[in-house]
Amino acid sequence: MSGLGTDILQYTVSGLTVGVIYAMVAIGYNIIYNVTEIINFAQGEFVMLGGLFAAFLVGTVRMPVFLAFPAAVAITAVVGFAMERFVIRRARNTTVLSLIIITIAVSILLKGSAMLAWGKDPYTMPAFSSGGPILVAGAAVQPQALWVMGVSALVVAALTFFFHGSAYGKAMLACADNPAAARMVGIPVRRMVLLSFVLSAAIGAAAGVIITPISMMEFDRGALLGLKGFGAAVLGGLGNFFGALVAGAVLGLAESFCAGYLSSGYKDAVALILLLFALFFKPEGLFGSGEAAKLKKS
Repeated sequence: MSGLGTDILQYTVSGLTVGVIYAMVAIGYNIIYNVTEIINFAQGEFVMLGGLFAAFLVGTVRMPVFLAFPAAVAITAVVGFAMERFVIRRARNTTVLSLIIITIAVSILLKGSAMLAWGKDPYTMPAFSSGGPILVAGAAVQPQALWVMGVSALVVAALTFFFHGSAYGKAMLACADNPAAARMVGIPVRRMVLLSFVLSAAIGAAAGVIITPISMMEFDRGALLGLKGFGAAVLGGLGNFFGALVAGAVLGLAESFCAGYLSSGYKDAVALILLLFALFFKPEGLFGSGEAAKLKKS
């Protein structure tokens, strides 16, 4: 393969690796939004906590990677549980805008707590499997990149089964569609809201764990990941899981090719630029959303 073709393949693999992380963060936003109509701006901190907890368990506790992974996800899920149970639920009678501001406050609190616990230095952890890069048509693919894509695909498949093949998943969809009607048929809406925060925190933590061996993790990394994940959620259409996957891939590829052909200094601006374009020209997202449909009907 020619040098140009190799470069394109390399940038594509790198972009998709980062893009699926943005997609997982976006899915976390969508889960909570679908049930509560709240934009949880602490979602990026769930990613950060997952990576730091995993690095701590592997580096300090000396736990094997494949035990540290579920342990970090479980600990972060408990943080999501506590956030809903002791913060969001106590303010449930306020407006949606006030709840969104509360999530920003929780984000700042989690970031500050992480800085006190882990300091300002970045942390890393071993890759899930050993070995050097795999050469594919001249492009070097890190084994961890395959783990990122594989775990992300597994998460998406599990969520698809959960929402369409389990009673709790269908109950969450019912709450998203019409909370009042869901209450009338006996669905515990508060429990579904709690479950949405736990599930969103777990997905964010999983994204943090699988990306830490590649790019390391530090206390303030969650803000940027959360912003880009929010960009993917808006670009794909708030509440649309398939849209989040496509938009995450688009953002990752755009960043990768921007860094490769323009400058790496501009790549972080790509998500903001695409988000602004989406808000200006197609605010309902590439694939629309339930909220957009409601607005059109009213």
